[in-house]
Amino acid sequence: MKKAIYITITTLVLASCGSGSGNSVESVIASKDVEAIRAKRNSVTEELKALESQVKQLDEAIGELEDNTKLPLVSALTVEPQQFQHYLELQGDVMTDQNVLVYPEMAGTLYRVYVKEGQRVSKGQLLASIDDGGLSSQLAQLRTQAELAKTTFERQKRLWEQNIGSEIQYLQAKTQYEAQQSAVKQLESQVGKSSIRAPFSGIVDDIIKDQGTVVSPGPGSEIFRIVNLSDMYIDVEVPESHLPNVTPGKEAEVYFPVLGESITTKVRQTGNFINPSNRSFSAEIPVPNKTGNVKPNLTAKVKINDYTNENAILIPQSVVSENAEGEQYVYLIAEENGEVMAKKSIITPGRTQGDYLEVLEGISSGSQVIVEGARRVRDGQKVQVIDSTTTAKN
Repeated sequence: MKKAIYITITTLVLASCGSGSGNSVESVIASKDVEAIRAKRNSVTEELKALESQVKQLDEAIGELEDNTKLPLVSALTVEPQQFQHYLELQGDVMTDQNVLVYPEMAGTLYRVYVKEGQRVSKGQLLASIDDGGLSSQLAQLRTQAELAKTTFERQKRLWEQNIGSEIQYLQAKTQYEAQQSAVKQLESQVGKSSIRAPFSGIVDDIIKDQGTVVSPGPGSEIFRIVNLSDMYIDVEVPESHLPNVTPGKEAEVYFPVLGESITTKVRQTGNFINPSNRSFSAEIPVPNKTGNVKPNLTAKVKINDYTNENAILIPQSVVSENAEGEQYVYLIAEENGEVMAKKSIITPGRTQGDYLEVLEGISSGSQVIVEGARRVRDGQKVQVIDSTTTAKN
């Protein structure tokens, strides 16, 4: 552009020097008149100085215009106080205290199974029975004998109350009756072990032994697995540094990656013991299971709200830089003498959540933080703001 201006000026000079048929440079030189030539030279020199002054003005205008076109283009974010919630992210597995294997309490043949896999059962419901090997018949005989002992005792008691008979006869009848009662109860307990009942309400998850199998108490003889899917929870390990913030009643968000489902719940209880091996304590988070999709040992991601600031200043983490002293800083939009420029501001960072950082000091409400172009500007450099947005105000 400057080259074009110089070409134009040169053309004008030549044109001015050659204008006029009687006063052109060629005609003056052809006249051989030294005074006339000197006069012409002085005239041309004055014209050249005037043109150079105009060239200088044009150069200054061009420089100013070119500086403006080369200003860094930035976008700014006007920050306003808003609610900030920080979440502690943990991982755990779904658990239930009511997930048990049911074992037989006596040896014998699995006589009959009364339930099917997947069937919902109530606490105390009969699940299966074991052949008692004749204990039921013995119990019936004992009950008959107990009834006879009772009748004998009651008659002997009436006679004793009428002062008929000896005391030893009365005591013998009483002892015999009590012994028969004790024997009946003991055998009833033994016969009761042949009936396998549900320890709690739940679902028959698995029938492990088939009908007709010989079973006995001890490992490897489990018959059923009963699971209660309504009282489930997640047990997570929380670092001890979060002890003051993770307390019962704190809100928690639970996400199941396999199911693609999320639920909102609260911390039910926290442990009273710090594990010395990993410096953590346990937290129990109940899991509502209305659909029945949540199963024991299912992996879950837990977010516990451990910090809330109702009037937080939040900025994107991507705009924060760090200097050699380890201080973090951002660039703000500032106006001085009618010019817009970037101004470095040292900040005190707080907590982070996702892509945003809480700023404790260094940025006030209403400040404009350079977002796009923050890595290309310098402190005090003039900038041109091409876009400006405002953070949502809660």
